[in-house]
Amino acid sequence: MRRRLLKGLPLAGWLWGDAARAQAQARSRAHVAHVAHPAKAVRWPADPLASPSWPDLARQFTDGGPIVFSTRVLVQAPVHADDPLNVPVRIDAKALLGTAGMGGQRVRRIRVVADLNPVRHVLDFEPLQALPVLALRMRLEQASPVRALVQTDDGQWHVGGTQVGAAGGGCTAPGGARSDGSWQDTLGQVQARWFDNAQEGSRRLRLRVMHPMDTGLVPGVPAFYLETLTLTDARGQAACRLFLHEPVAENPLFTLEWPLATDTGQPGPWRVQGRDNNGLRIDQVLQS
Repeated sequence: MRRRLLKGLPLAGWLWGDAARAQAQARSRAHVAHVAHPAKAVRWPADPLASPSWPDLARQFTDGGPIVFSTRVLVQAPVHADDPLNVPVRIDAKALLGTAGMGGQRVRRIRVVADLNPVRHVLDFEPLQALPVLALRMRLEQASPVRALVQTDDGQWHVGGTQVGAAGGGCTAPGGARSDGSWQDTLGQVQARWFDNAQEGSRRLRLRVMHPMDTGLVPGVPAFYLETLTLTDARGQAACRLFLHEPVAENPLFTLEWPLATDTGQPGPWRVQGRDNNGLRIDQVLQS
């Protein structure tokens, strides 16, 4: 079945190089809801990382909502990424919980962006039942601020970030699985493991989905990447959602967290479901 799907992929619309970059940026903009801005210039809060891209990034990725830079949004990444194709990033916005007053605000979404990547939008994470904590691996084309834009239910965006150095080429070099051709043998496979984090009172899920996550910026290799992943709990309800873009590293690996009291095994199994941009479906039961 997997090989039949691969053989049926449309070739006519495949692009690479500058054309793929322009198309990827257009898709990213289409995913983010835009609002009309008045003619008067918008005054964005000053960027602690002093990035020249910040005003444009704020305009594109915050839906016109109010913005505040916040130390309660923690973004952890190496000062210098040894492997720009596989940069570890961890976001923790738990400090925002319980601080929104009587309205009982919660985290609606976490949007991860890299200012200087050719495709800046890395992913959106909707925690739903999960804690607003996410670890991932991503590609960096060059040294860049990496940010988490965290929106609470009142529409406020809380922004945290860090500067990450990189040698370069993370988005325009082929990944290991693409180079040796092994991606065809593992495409769509899911690996998952639950474990307790008693120190922080949470239960973690480490989830990997095998996929080359091609950016479309390598000559001759079209964009081919996972677009959505949804975890469904034992009751059949969505537990969290991920909306992915090209800069997520190959064979995406995520660490997610739920409160320790969350029922992750009974009365039925959890599932991960998703799809990529060429229609390949993911549907896997997770062992508790």
